[in-house]
Amino acid sequence: MAKPALSRVAGMIAATVTYAAAATEALAQDGSTVLNGQIQLNDSVAETTLNVVDAAAVDAYASALGNEVLTSVVDTNGRLTSDQTMQGGARATVSLTLEGDTGPLKARADATGKSLGGTAERGSLDLDVRQTVGAPSVIARARIENDTARLLEGGELTATARGNVAALRATEGRVSGSIAQTSTAASIDAGALALTRYIPAAAMVSAQALGNAVQSGGTGASSAALDIRQVSDGALVTAAVSANAGNAWDLAGRARAAANQTILRNAGGSVVAATDQTSRSAVRAASLVTAYDFGRAEASATAAGNSAQVGNNDRYVEVDNSQFNGGVVSADAAFVGAWGYDAQVGAEAVGNNVIAYACAACEGTLVAANSQTNTAAVTSTATASVGGQGRAVVVGANAVGNRATFYVTGPSN
Repeated sequence: MAKPALSRVAGMIAATVTYAAAATEALAQDGSTVLNGQIQLNDSVAETTLNVVDAAAVDAYASALGNEVLTSVVDTNGRLTSDQTMQGGARATVSLTLEGDTGPLKARADATGKSLGGTAERGSLDLDVRQTVGAPSVIARARIENDTARLLEGGELTATARGNVAALRATEGRVSGSIAQTSTAASIDAGALALTRYIPAAAMVSAQALGNAVQSGGTGASSAALDIRQVSDGALVTAAVSANAGNAWDLAGRARAAANQTILRNAGGSVVAATDQTSRSAVRAASLVTAYDFGRAEASATAAGNSAQVGNNDRYVEVDNSQFNGGVVSADAAFVGAWGYDAQVGAEAVGNNVIAYACAACEGTLVAANSQTNTAAVTSTATASVGGQGRAVVVGANAVGNRATFYVTGPSN
């Protein structure tokens, strides 16, 4: 080892709340209430630098977070009222110099402004949540900086930048209430760069940027009833990937960016959702993959102004969706190689996208109302260049202003 790992973390505020199990009857009826207020005015910074020679395995990460609140209920009821505000920036960086031969790689940089996590197990959690990011920037960078790196067992290099995040889960329980997210950050920016010589295994380089994100999942007889409002008014939401190798057997570069994203999925019970998304931010996803010799190569880029997915592998889904996009959305994917076998390049850009589904085999019912308006340009480009010889090259690009998909289907086996 040439140098030790260096790490610096500053400026995180966190709160954790747990409601204990075995609640009394009175507690189950009345529940518990938590009021949470968090303000972050300065920067959160995490930096990890690693310089190694002939490492058997590499696991490196950096996480920068402004405010976090975690809450759970078990065998009882609870209510969380939370207001999180951030005016400082967040930056996470992982920088790697990998000399000689390197074993399995796992490296990730994660920068987040506001984070909320909630779980309900055999109980109910009611939410009144407000998250606001007015930071100058939220930036994540993950890099392999020397082009002599030999990743003999492949691995993953990931950068994730998010303004506001709310993640919920119910197990034989219920989550309900309202979530309001606003991002006016100048930029939400995720970038991943890999410079390598030889990768005789599967490797993935990925970047994801989200202005606002809500995700909820349920197992068993769980239910969700949520009113979600998301506004992205910052200048830019961007995810960029550059994955490069002299010789790569199975190399993928994937970039995903969205101003507003909501994903609600249940395995049982019911899902009732009102989703209101507004974006005026420019959104861009870009993926570049290069390899002189290649076995399989993939470059993909997906960009969306607003995206909502509401589904249930059970009887009932109700969704009232409203989306407005006024920011330019672009996706660009490219592959450049010389000699090899198969290459796949895909780019997709969409202004507004909604998907809702229920289970037909469960006598499912889907009730949907939808309003979508897009006023901005939506573009996608996909290119491939093979200078020597290749076996198969598949290239595709899609650009859609507004897309709505509603269906009732049987559960997957």
